[in-house]
Amino acid sequence: MLKLAIVVNEPPPYRIPVFNLIARNPEISLQVIFCCRREPNRLWDLPPVAFDHVFLRERIRTVQGRYIHNNPDVLLALSRFRPDVVLGNGFNPTHLYAFAWTRLMRRAYIAMTDGTLQSEKSLSALHVYLRRYVYQRAGAFIAASQGGLALYRSYHVPAARCFRSCLAVDNTRFQHHDASAEKTWDFIVSGRLESGKQPEFAMDVALQCAQRLGRRLTLLYVGSGSEEDALRRRAKTIDHHLSVHFHGFASQAELPDLYRSAKIFLFPTRADVWGVVANEACAAGLPVIVSPHAGVVGELVVDEHNGYVRPLDSQAWTDCALKLLENSDRLEAMGERSLLLVKPYSFESAAEGIIDAAKAAHDFSVDYASVSRPV
Repeated sequence: MLKLAIVVNEPPPYRIPVFNLIARNPEISLQVIFCCRREPNRLWDLPPVAFDHVFLRERIRTVQGRYIHNNPDVLLALSRFRPDVVLGNGFNPTHLYAFAWTRLMRRAYIAMTDGTLQSEKSLSALHVYLRRYVYQRAGAFIAASQGGLALYRSYHVPAARCFRSCLAVDNTRFQHHDASAEKTWDFIVSGRLESGKQPEFAMDVALQCAQRLGRRLTLLYVGSGSEEDALRRRAKTIDHHLSVHFHGFASQAELPDLYRSAKIFLFPTRADVWGVVANEACAAGLPVIVSPHAGVVGELVVDEHNGYVRPLDSQAWTDCALKLLENSDRLEAMGERSLLLVKPYSFESAAEGIIDAAKAAHDFSVDYASVSRPV
């Protein structure tokens, strides 16, 4: 049985079901090592955990809005479990300690990323060097998207050692139960209400649609954040054009009904390496209007197919939204295409990608055991 350790920052709800599936595989003995129980800006409620796991002593620093994990006790955790393969999903000090452990103990290492060429275009020389160093010595590589695979290619990683483990939600929970049910909301925005997610831009688009149609429209915000108070104040001033409701944080159980109660999902992000909220919207059968700055673009959301990809220009977004609001057939057709496009993005597929990478990394390390690797 192959022993696999996965070192990750925190327990994310969209990865726990994947780890549960891996733990049920009879060929894998899994332990997941978490740097912390929850990062400070997360309000996730988590699904049941059915795999062996360890929480390290939390040591988090905030650098330019990013959380940096520095847990030397990962070395002790790995020494206790003694895995054949270690998977690290980042380049925090904790992941570098785990990588160093594999070098010292002559075990295989898997590099995993949700990043893309776009998200890593501004890396410092030191960060690029660290990636090159680790990538030259890793046995396998996992990306969440085609953008991640392109990132690996830019480091000359052989395609044969690259695997895909998509980001996914439980698609079946979001499916329409009653396609004829009336839609309460014209628009829905889901996620943290922070400036980088552009929640006010979404309000601009909804307001312009209402003004051009000459009737009152509705907008639902799901989530919370530092922009909420300003959004509430503005919503009061435009209530005669736009009815805005703030649901606040939603549990995983609440989300499917919330998405299904809306017609169009607005995703005006400034930067998302993927955007799991788009998985949720597509699984609920919604068309998506998204900026070009989300990793889902061109993969899960295809322009003019199941939504629209437009730069952050409110007039362009308004034009697209009106095409849907004024044409129910187009709205329904794009929603049906969303259901088809999201189907391959499943927990089962994500688990399979990690298992395949673990086996390949182990085989690669065995083959290389008696060969000096290039420095």
